Order: sequence, then structure tokens, then C-alpha cells
Amino acid sequence: MTTQPRPTTTLTADEARRIALRAQGLLGAPDRRAGVRGVLRHLGAVQLDTISVLARSHELVPYARLGAVGRQAVEAAYWTDAHAFEYWSHAACILPIEEWPHFAFRRRAYRDRPHWHHELPDGAYDQVIKQLRAEGPLTATELGGAKKTNDWWDWSGTKVAVERALMYGEVVCVERRGWKRVYDLAERAVPDALLHDELDDAECLRRLVRLAGESLGVGTRADIADYHRLKAEQVDAVIADSGLVPVEVEGWGRPAWADPAALATPPRGRHRTTLLSPFDSLIWERARTERIFGFTHRLEAYVPKPKRVHGYFAMPVLAGGRLVGRVDPARESRTLVARQVTLDGPRAVPAVAQALVEAATWVNCTNVRVERVDAPELREGLGRELAGLLG
Repeated sequence: MTTQPRPTTTLTADEARRIALRAQGLLGAPDRRAGVRGVLRHLGAVQLDTISVLARSHELVPYARLGAVGRQAVEAAYWTDAHAFEYWSHAACILPIEEWPHFAFRRRAYRDRPHWHHELPDGAYDQVIKQLRAEGPLTATELGGAKKTNDWWDWSGTKVAVERALMYGEVVCVERRGWKRVYDLAERAVPDALLHDELDDAECLRRLVRLAGESLGVGTRADIADYHRLKAEQVDAVIADSGLVPVEVEGWGRPAWADPAALATPPRGRHRTTLLSPFDSLIWERARTERIFGFTHRLEAYVPKPKRVHGYFAMPVLAGGRLVGRVDPARESRTLVARQVTLDGPRAVPAVAQALVEAATWVNCTNVRVERVDAPELREGLGRELAGLLG
């Protein structure tokens, strides 16, 4: 591990929390003029996921920061005018197109990878490139089929080839159509000035470490590494030259680094009250979420139903800069159903009600129905708040 310079700045845990909220676009006035594209650039990565309850996660992320932005406007902001591309970052993520050169280190690593789960049939790669050149953009189905059987993992040779080309950087996902990736050649989809792998690994890593620090505001080495899923030793190799500065955060018990711009002005302004996607970058690293908010967050969609504690897609509720509860949502026609609501005491009730009604309005629901509340004594108060907001 790299020897860290002695911190000259000490932050309280509360200061660090507020810096993190501002860095994530959840404290202070939202930049509505920059819109969804501004959110993407500010965060550096927006995670994709197949689950759709209220909406898909990449829609929920800008909603949490901007409010009721139109869902079609979200898709258009990501995918038109060669503004973004999809690649492996924290997970499968939408990334600002200007960061294409900085993922060269990952594309090179994939090209040098000796073993793969799926075998690449002879000739399949060249055939996919040839077909995209002649006909693209195309989905895997349009290229000749995504799967050999109904099993999700049983990819066709075409799907193996086009996904390998995506990892290598010869092919780009230019949009999602009915949740299917739409592929095109990188030479058509990426602006000429950005279409290169000229940056060495150190320069790529320096940029991604700096971006992670800016998006987090302040974080430990593990926090910074996790943002774009870098290895600890990769962070260690470049962090001293990344522009981030060492700080000490009371109660964290480990070294931390901060964006110097985040330290220049105290974080002030209006806190967002909103439901958060479980895949929101504010909370996607569990240890960091527990350290900053004292809140244990776990997605239970893949947990057997009898073992779930908070629900299939429990969405944390952010209010006043704190995580004050959870809602496991569903939709029935024009009713937003809160299958399960978890409240952090009576003070959370108005905030949870507000978050529910705002989310309902966003997805064109006219009613909210609560099924279960973890604290039965708070159910009546939540019902009153909801009735008042719904009119």
C-alpha cells in the first residue's frame, strides 16, 4: 500500500456525509438546465439493471436528483447525439462518451484475457463485425439470435461474439430497445477524436480515480476503488498523482481522500426527499453506506422470499440528508402499492409519505396504497399524511 501523506484537513462525520450528498447531487439546487446529461457527467456512471418496479434503475437515478423528469426524456438524454456508451464500470453502466479513452486499460485487459466462460465459435466474431458494418445497428436477435435455448446463460455463438466485441471495444451498445442491447461498430458510434486506446494504463487509472473522488466527494481507498471496480493496487499506484488530497474523517478509522473542490466551500442547500434505487451510486457500496449513514442496505431481489426482511426491491428513503426508511414498491394499474414500509421512527412518516406521493405522480399513479408497516403504531399517521398529500 502506498504511503499516504499526513492529512492536513480533518472532517467530522457529519461534514463528510454532507460532502458526499452534495457530490452525488442530492444536496443543493439541482442543475435542471444540464438535466439528465448533467447528472450522468456529475456521477460519472449510472448503473443499469434488468429489474423494473416503478421504473428501471437508470431512470430512478436522475429522478432522485431532478424530480419528475419525463421517462422518455431520460432515455433520449442518454442515447442520442453519441452522448453516452454502455460499458463495464461499477457494473454494467451508462458512461459519458468523453470517458471512452479512459477505459482503454479495461479493453486491453479483456483482449489479453486467456479464459472465458463462453466458447467463441470459429468465424462468429468476423461474421458479426461484417453484418454490423453492412446492416447495423442491430440487436443480438437481429444478428442471428441471442440464446441457443431458453436458459438465460446459454448464449448463441452470435451473442458470444458480439459481447466479446463489446468488451474489446470494437462494438458499442448505442441504446437499449425493449431492454435488448442495440450494437453498432465503435468506428460509427464513438466520435473520431475519442476513438482511440492511446492512453496508457496509468493515465486511465489516474482519471478514473480522480472521477471517483469527485463523484464521492470524500472516500476511503476501498470506496474509490469500488466506484469503477478498480483493484486496490491500481488505486495505490496513481492516487498520489490523481489530484485528490488526503483527509482524516472522525470515526472512519481509516485513511481517506477528498476532492479538493469539495473542501473549498461548505456543503449547504436544500436536501432532496426521495426514494432511491438500490443501485443508486449514493448507496451501492454497503460498507460505505453503513459508515456514512448508519444504514444497512441490501438488495433482496435475489434472496428467497421467506428470508427477505425488507422486500423484493426495497428502496431507501432519503430525507434531510439521512436514510430514514425503506419502501418495497409495486404498481397495480394507477395505484402505487407500498408492499412494505420500514420507518426509522415517527419523524420519518412525513418524509416517507412525501416520497411515495412524488414517486406515484412521476409514474402516473393517482393513488397510493400501503399494505404493511413495520411499526404498526405508525401506520395511521402515515395514512393521514398520504391522504393530505393526495387531497
